[in-house]
Amino acid sequence: MLDAAFLARDAVAAAPDLIGCTLLLDGCGGRLVEVEAYTRDDPASHSWPGPTARNAAMFGPPGHVYVYRSYGIHWLLNLVCADASAVLVRALVPEWGRETIAARRPGVPERDWCRGPGRLGTALGIGPQHDGALLDGGAFQLHQRDGAPVVAATRRIGISKAVERPWRFVEAGSRWVSSPIGGPSAA
Repeated sequence: MLDAAFLARDAVAAAPDLIGCTLLLDGCGGRLVEVEAYTRDDPASHSWPGPTARNAAMFGPPGHVYVYRSYGIHWLLNLVCADASAVLVRALVPEWGRETIAARRPGVPERDWCRGPGRLGTALGIGPQHDGALLDGGAFQLHQRDGAPVVAATRRIGISKAVERPWRFVEAGSRWVSSPIGGPSAA
């Protein structure tokens, strides 16, 4: 398992190294195939305006989870890195807890269970109770990757500020990512 030291660096440095790692919440999850980095000096980041009650977890120590609600619908999962930066988890391959994930995503094709940050949040059962939780092997587990997947960097999607920054990292060729490089995003 990876510890907090793995995330004790800028999100842009940590994000590509997360591709291929396994993320689990209460035994559900799988291999990360898509993430996006956000830093303190990034106008698209929730930490940009400074500390608030909503983004407090981003200003805490690395190795915690920052969870927020998007458009009043989805709970999104971020891994807190150093200096109020974080990595948004956008997609993973559903390998563990598949029955539970399927029950949370009834009638949804398997490929779409965890493809997109909102869908992923629903599939893993992410909620406000997880905000600030530790990635310490309790409810959340982050395991190092086997081998070195081919990682592609591209511009971020689903945001309106600083879109041009190539801080979206995907496992090249994965069918599980929320959208192909340069394409529209999945919710």
